[in-house]
Amino acid sequence: MTSTVDRRRTRYRVLAASLLAPALLLAACSSGSGDPAAGPATSATSTPDTATATPGGTLRFALGASPSGVDPQQVGSNVSIYIARQLADSLTDQDPATGEIVPWLATSWDVSDDLTTFTFHLRDDVTFSDGTPLTATTVKANLDALAGPLGASAPLAASYLGGYTETRVDDEHTVTVVFGAPNAQFLQATSTVSLAILSDATATADPAARLQGEVVGSGPFVLESYTQDQGAVITRRDGYAWASEVSQNQGEAYLDQIDFTVVPESGVRAGGLASDQFDAVGDVLPQDVAQVEGAGGSVLTRTNPGVTFVLQPNVTVAPLDDPDVRQALNVAIDRQQLVDTVLSDAFKPATSVLASTTPGYTDLSDDLAFDAAKAEQLLDGAGWTKGTDGIREKDGAKLSVDVVYAPLFTGSQAVLELAQQQLRAVGVDLVLRQLTPADQQAVLTSGDYDTYYYNVTRADADILRTQFSSAGRNVNKRAADDVLDPLLDSQLATADPAARADLVAQAQQEIVGEALAIPLFELAQSIGVAGDVHGVAFDASSRLLFHDAWIEQP
Repeated sequence: MTSTVDRRRTRYRVLAASLLAPALLLAACSSGSGDPAAGPATSATSTPDTATATPGGTLRFALGASPSGVDPQQVGSNVSIYIARQLADSLTDQDPATGEIVPWLATSWDVSDDLTTFTFHLRDDVTFSDGTPLTATTVKANLDALAGPLGASAPLAASYLGGYTETRVDDEHTVTVVFGAPNAQFLQATSTVSLAILSDATATADPAARLQGEVVGSGPFVLESYTQDQGAVITRRDGYAWASEVSQNQGEAYLDQIDFTVVPESGVRAGGLASDQFDAVGDVLPQDVAQVEGAGGSVLTRTNPGVTFVLQPNVTVAPLDDPDVRQALNVAIDRQQLVDTVLSDAFKPATSVLASTTPGYTDLSDDLAFDAAKAEQLLDGAGWTKGTDGIREKDGAKLSVDVVYAPLFTGSQAVLELAQQQLRAVGVDLVLRQLTPADQQAVLTSGDYDTYYYNVTRADADILRTQFSSAGRNVNKRAADDVLDPLLDSQLATADPAARADLVAQAQQEIVGEALAIPLFELAQSIGVAGDVHGVAFDASSRLLFHDAWIEQP
């Protein structure tokens, strides 16, 4: 992208390193001496990368929670994306180590200097698993659906298309996406699973049916079966030959099949890996690491970029309509204790509303430092006094706030129970309300909550606009303002990386300063793999990829 304002359109690849935090690299916890595999930063294995990949075999993967479906465009949880991402490709890819946007289904692209038009030049050899070809018309059908009726059930994908005007079919393999206003985040958005490109038939299929398996993509695997709350089976796609350059393997997947099974108990997952019932397991907790490593396996970890796990307050309801009460909650939380007590070294205490692996992250650890005395002072000043049971009261009402959460991450309940104890120490009663993901979404829509517990993964700071703008998801239920909203809108219209990073930094400071979020910890993927499993990789959003994965064969 040129920095001068003129009428030229420059074909390019975007290098986001100037915004990219250095912590994007993958860490591997491995038993035994020596380094883990010296492969790319996106994967780590327990044997050297001099080993030759051997095709074949079935990888048995234990999921820590139930997927919400298998449609790449609609799902949002990690366990869902572990399956869905293998079925579909995107127009571009993002290198996890550098943040660079690289070709995938599109070989190149042109972006106007005003960031309103994006022209993609598509590969001419791509087919979907139903045999139909990828064309410009297919891309248009996908984006039109997401900007239209599908957007209600695919809110994250729809948020990437804010200001969408149209998609023009220039020729069979050239397509131009047009926005009514500058959209600095869109190119990166085209690398996400939420904007994966699906077949023409899928683009018009019923959203509920798509979640349950009526989805056809161009990815390296094909969905064989999906059973709600039980698991899924995916099989290798014959003839796959259009991987992005981030992938080491440029041909068909090595594995014949992947069997995903839902196993909620972390100890059962780790025990299954140790006893050869599983080849890989998700959400390895601290107490299970020794068992995984003792069986000759290793634990792969990577921090998710995007919004950290937060308690996001509904600022329209008492007592959280008082900024001093919200700020008291922020400093009453001992984030390091959360990590040390119920998580592991793979996780980090939140030091901003954005995770440290997110482009544009700003360290606000001083503002979020644990300070129980300050919390007490703020609550005293707000007129809340401790009752006989230790919970503060004001005008006959208890200082009680609820948190609605869905157990999509296996450590959530333990984290919230410890946060509950920390808040009680300063006189705040935190009431836990566990809901299903569907019920949690319904509560969000209705506004029937005090705080909302969640995280959102994305390797672009525009996720702040999606979650915190009064015109976006607006979990805070706040009115429009003349500070935060302009910052979030301005960063979307700013092409210069340094200028955009400054706006993003100001937005983080405003969110933390007004306690529009109570950040808790940075989510990290912690994946256990057996000693004979290689090539399991993380993408730039810390979601698993299995295209390069293989198992040593007898």
